[in-house]
Amino acid sequence: MDLALTDEQTMLRDTVRELLHRFYDGEALAKAGETDPGWNRTVWKQLADLGVLGLTIPEDDGGVGAGPVEVMLVQEELGRALAPEPVLDAVVIPAELLKLTGSAEQKQRLLPALAAGTTLLAFAHNEPGQRWPSTELTTTATADGDGYTLTGVKNPVLHGDVADELIVSAVLPGGGVGLLLVDPDQAGVHRRTYRTFDGRRGAQFDFDGATAALLGDTVDAAEPIALVQGYAQAALCAESVGAMEVALTLTTEYLKTRKQFGVTLSKFQTLTQRAADCYVSLELARSMSLFATAALADGGNDPVVASRARLQVGKSAEHIGQEAIQMHGGIGVTAEYPVSHYVARLTAIGQTLGGALEHRRVLADRVGGYDLPEL
Repeated sequence: MDLALTDEQTMLRDTVRELLHRFYDGEALAKAGETDPGWNRTVWKQLADLGVLGLTIPEDDGGVGAGPVEVMLVQEELGRALAPEPVLDAVVIPAELLKLTGSAEQKQRLLPALAAGTTLLAFAHNEPGQRWPSTELTTTATADGDGYTLTGVKNPVLHGDVADELIVSAVLPGGGVGLLLVDPDQAGVHRRTYRTFDGRRGAQFDFDGATAALLGDTVDAAEPIALVQGYAQAALCAESVGAMEVALTLTTEYLKTRKQFGVTLSKFQTLTQRAADCYVSLELARSMSLFATAALADGGNDPVVASRARLQVGKSAEHIGQEAIQMHGGIGVTAEYPVSHYVARLTAIGQTLGGALEHRRVLADRVGGYDLPEL
């Protein structure tokens, strides 16, 4: 893969960066966070008008037909700006599931609406008490005429608070895992919304005989779910890199301006060495993020690649986040200073779709498949 951006990709990155920079600073982010749904619908509409929401959607369905590289560029800019718009959760992930498993009618109805930003979907897959990547679902689908009825609980469902429709994973009567479309506002569905510690939104859904329609005719969606989660892992890596880059920039600027004993903190060798170590961590994370994106762009969606990338990116995020707080001193943990919000977001990403322990487990389970020398 050629890692150099094309003119179109550079224009996309710069346009999204300029748009988000125009709308979001520390004060604007705080105001957006205090509202419902916690993000700016004007920004959302402009992202839709620019074609950002339809990047992965085929042109025949109202999208742009772009690939993973373009998505990761946008994700990195969202991370840089801390923009809370639910591009990944409400558009990219549902669109990938629809493309992989949806019927022609379902794609025709939902994909153009996702690209236009007029409909938001959420993928309800996680269940209480389970750790990623558990596939032992307790939510069940029972045949009922031409459709199904659902029973079970899904939580956390990221940005489920604004979802117009849900894609729910459930065990089908034949034992396979199916994906079902559910209207979250019908009788039989209870939605409890909440705010996450990084200022984003989520919801718990309780299903008690809720009516559902099978997505396409797939009676075993385990592979599509794994593929989409691999895609999301790469997107989270890209968002983390954007957030880490700004957190480190804020820290180095602070070291260059804050004075102690009559000189700036940047004159203290120990602090500059720690900042240099953070830069190394950032570049390691950037390389692994590019590695994950390149694998997707080349048609590969390997869980080992995704977990390797998430492991290094998470390690770098933890290092840079802790050092940013430490080197800022007391103000680093205040809500009024932006670095605390970057660290909160990096921490939240670090627990989304598996933490370090879960990704190490994925890699350890595959050690036997590596070409290791015999001792």
